[in-house]
Amino acid sequence: MRQPQRSWPAAVAGRPFGAAAPRKRRGRFGKTASHGGRLAAAWLVALWILLVLSPAASAQEGVTLNVYNWGEYIANGTDGSLDVNAEFTRRTGIQVNYTTFDSNESLYSKLAGGGADYDVIIPSDYMVSRLINEGRLAPLDFGNIPNYAYIDRQFQNPSYDPENLYSVPYTWGVVGMFYNKQFVEAPASWEALWDDGYAGKILMFDNPRDSFAIAQFRLGQDVNTTDEKDWQAAAELLKQQKPLVQAYVMDQIFDKMENGEAWLAPYYAGDAAILVDNNEDIGFVVPEEGTNFFVDAMCVPATSRHKAEAEAYINFLCDPEIAGANMDYVGYSTPEMAAREYLSPQVAESPIFYPAQEVLDKTQIFVNLPQETSDLVDRLWAEVKMGGPGESAVLVAIILGFLGVYVAIILYKRRKRRREME
Repeated sequence: MRQPQRSWPAAVAGRPFGAAAPRKRRGRFGKTASHGGRLAAAWLVALWILLVLSPAASAQEGVTLNVYNWGEYIANGTDGSLDVNAEFTRRTGIQVNYTTFDSNESLYSKLAGGGADYDVIIPSDYMVSRLINEGRLAPLDFGNIPNYAYIDRQFQNPSYDPENLYSVPYTWGVVGMFYNKQFVEAPASWEALWDDGYAGKILMFDNPRDSFAIAQFRLGQDVNTTDEKDWQAAAELLKQQKPLVQAYVMDQIFDKMENGEAWLAPYYAGDAAILVDNNEDIGFVVPEEGTNFFVDAMCVPATSRHKAEAEAYINFLCDPEIAGANMDYVGYSTPEMAAREYLSPQVAESPIFYPAQEVLDKTQIFVNLPQETSDLVDRLWAEVKMGGPGESAVLVAIILGFLGVYVAIILYKRRKRRREME
């Protein structure tokens, strides 16, 4: 993890994060009057402040929020960063039970399984739209999220939540390609991932939407197409690539790229700084055909038992100073221009985190696909990973063959035992 540029704990010890200017609380901490009525009035004012102005610090105290987020996706106090969850608890008294997932599909399985008890989740755009369509998210009370006013207009009313009812953007970014400068010249096109000169040194996403999108950009397709022929064409391209792929991975790319085990790998721009800073031989480019523009958003599941507290947590993460401290550590882009003044200049001015408009003009965002199309993508992805229907049939035949041999051995041993007993 790269080193943040500030010592945030020192700031915590002084003025709280997010306070645009020091606020003096009057009444409770004022002078004590000699008259009993004035003293009682002062305490009434103090009580009103606690109950009305600071409900999180009183009525909500003792509540524990279950927050489900991606791994390595929040500042946690290491390397001099702000411990976001601890600061939220310090301010509100609300405890945070924080757990992580490694894919949108894992998150969905937990929610669809019915056993999950989460109050705040942070899925990606297309998963947000799926959860909305299935009624798995609660409409947000934006009266509890006044810091939403800091969210830039371009991130409001997104295609995955067009009425802006269920989500608040947390981070955004683009997908690009990491490459090892010692072995690969800066690739201009996604075509490099099909270059047999790099056979065995290529990594690929271990999820269907990201992998298919790369093939779709090469083919000039819409990444949200519902045309079966488009998906089949993309699948054929991925099957052609498979013999060149060392492994289908997610976070494992860090170790594989850093130690030189792999030379090319597509991944998210927010992680570019980690690899580029840790290894000067690693570069990052956004291919010329275009790429995926993604947003991860904060949502409250319909099953949450602490909706108001969950909204208080979302509001806290939208505070520009908190958002800046958080993103300075996490490395992804913030949807708040106001938060960028709290980022280190290295991040705020980086074209990796904040690409030029000409790059963004070539991006596409994922939305939820119809069930029929989703089923098709899952089937085609299984074929890609298995090597196609032919290889799948061979694998099934081999398994059946082993089962046949196993059954034959069992029957032989039983017959032999019977003969010995006779």
